[in-house]
Amino acid sequence: MPNDATLPRVLVIIPTYDEAESLEAIVAAVLLASPDADVLVVDDASPDGTGEIADRLASADPRVTVLHRTGKDGLGRAYVAGFRVALERGYDLVVELDADGSHPPSALPALLAAVRADPGVGLSIGSRWVPGGTLVDWPMSRRILSRAANSYARKMLRLGVRDVTAGYRVYRADALRGFALDEIDSRGYCFQIDMTVRTADAGWAITELPIEFRERTAGRSKMSWAIVAEAMLRVTGWGVARLFRPRPTAQRQAQSAVGTSPAAPR
Repeated sequence: MPNDATLPRVLVIIPTYDEAESLEAIVAAVLLASPDADVLVVDDASPDGTGEIADRLASADPRVTVLHRTGKDGLGRAYVAGFRVALERGYDLVVELDADGSHPPSALPALLAAVRADPGVGLSIGSRWVPGGTLVDWPMSRRILSRAANSYARKMLRLGVRDVTAGYRVYRADALRGFALDEIDSRGYCFQIDMTVRTADAGWAITELPIEFRERTAGRSKMSWAIVAEAMLRVTGWGVARLFRPRPTAQRQAQSAVGTSPAAPR
């Protein structure tokens, strides 16, 4: 289905590594929720055949394309590769969405609308930790870890965002163009924190909308203690650096579904 020229062009980036069980269903759900969007699957040479499934989906639907990478190189690198494709192809809005079924595609229209509605908004986040956000089938250990990580990052970095580590996001392409993508080297889940800080420091507003976040429906989690350690070390370093960095002079704000959500406190 061709995109309506009157609407912003949307690219949904889905990074994959061993997501053969869930990829077809999640791509179908995304295109059903937002028929005018395109999908880019970024596959890191999955040994389970995910890349071949992505190629089959792309051959059946012109809205789907595939970027094959030579090996597993981390979530952050996969998204940066997807960002480059989005900017090269002239998309206006760029979406991050997991392939494992944890992010509800039904929330995508609202996340897109939040950025479309206000030119000052550079990022909308599908949030677990704002009023109305819910978690389904998540073990208590993961809940505690996520809460603690978000609280630490929010305080260290002086951010007003409640779910700094969230991976369900919509970026305005103009915001991404302002970043030196070659300098982004965060590989694990701290990539999301890194991008939140860059968006806030660039003066863009960040808005959060509540979502129902589910435990993955297939495959296994990529979370590890090495990823947690990377995030802790980087957040601490960024927090110290931000103490000596001037804040943006024109900090913009956005009205979200849960109230005013400034990117950083004034």
